[in-house]
Amino acid sequence: MFLAERLSNVDGKLMYQQKLSTLWDNIQYNNLKKEGSVNFPAGKKPEKLLSNIIELSTNPGDIVMDFFGGSGSTAATAMKMRRRFITIEQISSQIRLIKKRLQNVIHGDNHGVSNEVNWQGGGSFVYAELMEKNMGYLKDLENATTIDELNSVYQRMKQGADYDFRIDLSKYENDPERKSMSLEDQKELLIKMLNKNQLYFNEDNIDDADVRDLISDSDYQFNKSFYGKGNA
Repeated sequence: MFLAERLSNVDGKLMYQQKLSTLWDNIQYNNLKKEGSVNFPAGKKPEKLLSNIIELSTNPGDIVMDFFGGSGSTAATAMKMRRRFITIEQISSQIRLIKKRLQNVIHGDNHGVSNEVNWQGGGSFVYAELMEKNMGYLKDLENATTIDELNSVYQRMKQGADYDFRIDLSKYENDPERKSMSLEDQKELLIKMLNKNQLYFNEDNIDDADVRDLISDSDYQFNKSFYGKGNA
């Protein structure tokens, strides 16, 4: 029985017919690696647990927000329960799992709560990536294998990176001890210089002249549509 089916109309208000228990004993925690047909052996949450939470707190058509997408359990469950969803993930390997899992759901995945909700497949999702700002420099620094490569990244950072407000570039450049530091120590020093709050461009920056030139017309229109700002 869904949680919504426990409601009754009392004087025009929907009330639960019985008190909700803090113990949900209808959830299977074993063999979760099979759910969604994606391999994520540790940390995967049962679709049944998520369906209980989603059923309790939302109605069909509502938006379910998940800031830590993981293997896509919340997004997959929300789709099966006819909810819209936004799921966010930064780790590339996890993003691949989420995309695969949602494609499985669209094609009629029969794991988790599929039988309970009579899921037959269908639906769609949009995948988008944030536009890198300092994140691009961060990746280049992490991938650098020589001091010359580090220095090349630093020269590009000077043209467009956002730094931690405590950083003094002249002090960094004139530090007599810097050149004797190891590759990894210099790399760590440059990474610390970057403002981690500016890893990606904010949507509010999209009409700035120096940002607009970096975006294709199709991506620009997609962003306006995605954020509900209509035609631009």
